Amino acid sequence: MLDSSSVKTGKIYYEDAYRVSFSAKAIHIEGRDAVLDKTAFFPEEGGQSPDRGFLGGIRVLDVKIRDGFIHHILEKEPDFAEGEYAEGRIDWRHRFSNMQQHSGEHLFSGIICKRFGYDNVGFHLSEKEVSVDFNGTLGEDELLKAEALANEAITANVPSEIIFLEGQEADQLEYRSKLSLKGSVRIVRFGDYDACACCAPHVRRTGEIGLLKVLSAVSWKGGTRVFILCGRRAMEYFDQDHEILTRTAKYLTTSREEVYNSVLRARKERDNLKEALRKRTLELMFLKAEAVPEGSGNVILFESGLEGDSMRELTNALLLRRRGFCGVFSGNDAEGYNFVIGARNEDARKAAGVLKERLNARGGGKPEMVQGSVRASQKEIENIFKLCLQK
Repeated sequence: MLDSSSVKTGKIYYEDAYRVSFSAKAIHIEGRDAVLDKTAFFPEEGGQSPDRGFLGGIRVLDVKIRDGFIHHILEKEPDFAEGEYAEGRIDWRHRFSNMQQHSGEHLFSGIICKRFGYDNVGFHLSEKEVSVDFNGTLGEDELLKAEALANEAITANVPSEIIFLEGQEADQLEYRSKLSLKGSVRIVRFGDYDACACCAPHVRRTGEIGLLKVLSAVSWKGGTRVFILCGRRAMEYFDQDHEILTRTAKYLTTSREEVYNSVLRARKERDNLKEALRKRTLELMFLKAEAVPEGSGNVILFESGLEGDSMRELTNALLLRRRGFCGVFSGNDAEGYNFVIGARNEDARKAAGVLKERLNARGGGKPEMVQGSVRASQKEIENIFKLCLQK
């Protein structure tokens, strides 16, 4: 068993973030869980996802800190035993991408803090996204300014510095930290742009970050959650956007610069056609309603493409001619129907209740009119009105 009071895993990534391969002694193995005396694998920590790679030729699926030790969760049980040495190899492409994201976030957060006075109170770096939470409201203008300043810092190619401080030295240096830290504090500093307590690997110079792009921002717990990408991930994002824009421009037979205006025109044309179709459909439905003979029986009409207001208008038109249940159903058998049902001498809620009981319909309303939706075929609905709601 491990004695957590006397054994701690050595952090090679503290000494050299660019170290790709290493050899270390296995001090504990339990199934697929291997603990070494030291490791270059960065574990899941500080909001950042762990390193990938191989240990003893076996893929490392996860890396976690538990009871003061760094645990490597392997794809299968290792061939090496406790006391033996194992060769480790880091997935450099993944490691460097994370370094770009995290170092870029430091610059961005430092600039936000200095320029707008807001603190970074949350950070998440996964395989798919990078988000930063600030305890203040940041609008589009503020985010664009911070992005521009961060990219200026990247272009300046400022060197990074890793320093360990404790006691009075740590108290005297101004740095960002989410926690109240004691003992030795590891601080990552990028010139005058930022100094922040951090446990993760970082780039040697800001130029290695490549670029930083703010993707979006949302309100979050009274502050702002900002989504960013840096370096290779940002370029992949730009490449994808460029491909979509180019293909859209080609489809619209216009230039990339005119895509937005072309889409606005196409949307306006679509809305005009949609409204014209709605009016023509409604006119046709009113003609159908007028063709319904007056009487006391139930009547229902089926049509696709009708919306709530049109369905209510049409139901009222039917109610002028019939004293039973009058219903309008819009949709199709595959996706189901929205409905409006009215009644002059009945309680329309009775019809909704039968549809709910027999066909699991949803909805409700007042005695005069109900509305809802149902997943059923036209034939099933017609049978309900013929067999269960007949006068």
